[in-house]
Amino acid sequence: MNNHKPKNVFIKGAIPPEFIGESIAKHSSKQDIGAHSIFLGQVRNDVINDKTVVAIDYSAYEEMANEKFHEIREAAFEKYPLSCLHIYHSLGKVAKGEICLFVFTSSKHRKNAIAACEYLVERIKAEVPVWGKEVFKDESHSWKVNH
Repeated sequence: MNNHKPKNVFIKGAIPPEFIGESIAKHSSKQDIGAHSIFLGQVRNDVINDKTVVAIDYSAYEEMANEKFHEIREAAFEKYPLSCLHIYHSLGKVAKGEICLFVFTSSKHRKNAIAACEYLVERIKAEVPVWGKEVFKDESHSWKVNH
């Protein structure tokens, strides 16, 4: 692993579609890339115990989580021949239908980009100290729902 400083991967609130589009567009100048793989985690409007989820309120031990994101990122670079790798995760409330996790891998070949993206998502879900608390329809009076 290299000795890069861990990046802050957190974004307050939902990850905007424009941010995702701009991230993709920035890579068009990198002509050694032949494939990108993207995972977008979206908040579902699940029904739990007869209550409808309208949002998820994400929290984390940010420093510890950023360290873990960094460790997972570096392991992916060691395991797969990647050109680029980006991870962003929401903090705070994210409404149903909005994006809360954005993982973006790039490589010369699609199989490496796809495999690395899946590897990252599975490790993130299993290892990173980020928690989501459901906000239900009847509890949303203290939080304005945009949908």
